[in-house]
Amino acid sequence: MHSPKPCVILINTLGKTGGASLIAWNLHHIYLKRGIQAYMAVGQKETDDSNVFEIPNEQIQGLWTRNLLHIKRSLSPVNREIKGAPLLLRKALSVIAEPLRYWDFFRGLEDLRYPGSWKVLELPPEKPNIVNCHNLHGGYFDLRSLPWLSHQVPVVLTLHDAWLLSGHCAHSFECERWKTACGHCPDLTIYPAIWRDATAYNWQRKRDIYSISRLYVTTPSQWLMNEVEQSMLAPAILERRVIHNGVDLSVFRPGDKAAARRTLGLPQDSPILLFVGQRTKRNQFKDYATMENALRKVATKSNGQELLFLCLGGASKDESIGKARVRFVDYQHDLAKVAMFYQAADIYLHAARADTYPNTVLEALACGNPVIATAVGGIPEQIEDGVTGFLTPPEDPEAMAARIEQLLVDAELRQIMGSKAAEVARERFSLDIQADAYLEWFQEIVSKWQPAKQE
Repeated sequence: MHSPKPCVILINTLGKTGGASLIAWNLHHIYLKRGIQAYMAVGQKETDDSNVFEIPNEQIQGLWTRNLLHIKRSLSPVNREIKGAPLLLRKALSVIAEPLRYWDFFRGLEDLRYPGSWKVLELPPEKPNIVNCHNLHGGYFDLRSLPWLSHQVPVVLTLHDAWLLSGHCAHSFECERWKTACGHCPDLTIYPAIWRDATAYNWQRKRDIYSISRLYVTTPSQWLMNEVEQSMLAPAILERRVIHNGVDLSVFRPGDKAAARRTLGLPQDSPILLFVGQRTKRNQFKDYATMENALRKVATKSNGQELLFLCLGGASKDESIGKARVRFVDYQHDLAKVAMFYQAADIYLHAARADTYPNTVLEALACGNPVIATAVGGIPEQIEDGVTGFLTPPEDPEAMAARIEQLLVDAELRQIMGSKAAEVARERFSLDIQADAYLEWFQEIVSKWQPAKQE
């Protein structure tokens, strides 16, 4: 008997901006290129792609709410010389338009009031036979729709962080209360932050949702899958797989270093270190301080040679650290230009306090950069220590500085590691390999899936 082909809809916060969004976007497009029927349902549409649909959360609200939200949006371009009045008015309109949402906010409840979530199967011209949910936080999706949705069609959850496992945070750092019931949260400011400690309620609500759902779960790293297996999500899982992220090797590939530096206006003779990440200094999950302190130690031993540390995606003022210059470059939407920064660099640095499986590490490897990164989360699954780069302990600038010095002094080792990094990326981290793994699994799921029996 011929099994049906997957007709997939991917659900994500945005169309193509950000790590998780780019992963979903890339998969969506490679599916289409392979002749797979593929659609996206997003919280905010950023593209004119006819296969991408915005989840109609506002459109199906009552007339009162829609009109007030329309007035709120119309105030956005108001002359900024009128001080804070427009901002206060917009906030007031938001509260009046959706009072229950703001009541939830002040109680510390996670925001799940997004009625369009029950409409995702109706958005494409044909009903999908499999749903792949990516990042479900970010203010656009109601987790309470998962039981209904997962009884209509198979639902595959792709976890990019640990938010689905906790009472509010995307990463819990040293806290392990998410394994039992949360509550008495040590840090409500961790993204996504909440106003008051309702983490025990949020955790229980998620567990109740999962308990009546039928879910397939995948993670990009074994580290995150280990977290899943210790969480309240585990009992709801029908099948689970680790599927590593991939990058577009037609974009991220080794290139001419001198040409890349000329194009970007970078010095030819200075050693260049690179870090890529949004909100470099303010990102709770990255560790700019360790990179800065490591750079300071290296700069004191540079024998007069100027170092350049590029922070791509960080909106801060340039600064000097001894003989090192730190240059912050705005976020780049052109991926070819992003790849050029990797190609121009000698070493890629990545210090983090928590990280699942960062795309930037894969992009750096694919461009032939040896990577020096902290051994947290799923990063040790990306880097072969001593082969494609070096792993250092978290929050240890001395260890990171020692590895930077080693690679700066030994040009041959840099070249060998960089070549091996690009080779490993071709063998393990291509977008095609990632798409193959998803489509193979989707086919298996669709071919054997049966709706749950109604009691």
